[in-house]
Amino acid sequence: MRDSGDERDCVIALDVGGTSMKGALLDRDLKSLRTVRRATPRRSGPDAVITEIAATLRGLDRSAAERGLAVRSVGLAVPGIVDEERATAVHSANLGWRDVPSAAFLEGTSGLPVALEHDVRAGGAAECRLGAGRGAQNVLFVPVGTGISAAVFCDGRPVRAGGYAGELGHVVVEPDGEACACGARGCLETVASAAAIASAYGARSGRQVDGAAAVAAQLSHGDPDAQAVWDRAVEALATALASAVTLLAPEVVVLGGGLAEAGSRLLDPLRLSLARRLTFQREPKLVRAALGDLAGCLGAGLSAWHAANDARTPRRRPQTSAVPTS
Repeated sequence: MRDSGDERDCVIALDVGGTSMKGALLDRDLKSLRTVRRATPRRSGPDAVITEIAATLRGLDRSAAERGLAVRSVGLAVPGIVDEERATAVHSANLGWRDVPSAAFLEGTSGLPVALEHDVRAGGAAECRLGAGRGAQNVLFVPVGTGISAAVFCDGRPVRAGGYAGELGHVVVEPDGEACACGARGCLETVASAAAIASAYGARSGRQVDGAAAVAAQLSHGDPDAQAVWDRAVEALATALASAVTLLAPEVVVLGGGLAEAGSRLLDPLRLSLARRLTFQREPKLVRAALGDLAGCLGAGLSAWHAANDARTPRRRPQTSAVPTS
């Protein structure tokens, strides 16, 4: 990451999720100089979310000034469909955004160049550069949590497709299966997401649990309901990954998100199930993500440094304080 820039330079990185946002001041080596966490006020509407993002950005900017640091740019990672080329959040159900020019607004309020990035692609870029995918040119990063998505990197480059690439969670794995929020049926998310696993276990056992981690914990106690639900989720993940491997031939598949915290309970049976489905395809290494919930923030930092190095321009004067409408 080093170049000939001033050692006092830094960037602001913001990773905005549906529940919380993580912000950081990062130096050229992506070392954190300050971090903050705030709740995402999505229940108050999309304008409240971007207002909170702007407030967090201003707070980090002030903190940098107090430390004698010069902020070069901002990296913003958000969920949903993100068109990085147009710097627009096309659609985010989690944030209530549709066609929001969030980068332009934040540039206007801060006077800094803002790089907008999809949260999963940002996390994937960080895993490729710093984490479990380091050294590989073809990587599939799959975070499995409340939902399921993917970031695709081919020949060292992210595949964006106008923001629509990587929706692995909506690959159909059970035709005529359960209805998905996207409008289709039998999507991977309806079977293998953390929420789906917890729901399926509750329906099968009659015992409600907080999440997939509680189901995973029951495996060591020989709970047959937990095993059945887990096996179904593993098979669904293997089916979707087999399609992705056939199309994209990744060298490495990096599994992240809350479900990956199960470690070998997930990875070992998933490796076997995926291998059974492959014949001529290149079999990828299947590994657990290394950066945890910091991946998105670090990836936003990478985008911010790219923007800063491309811009090479003085800090701009803020132009507007109006919140964009969604």
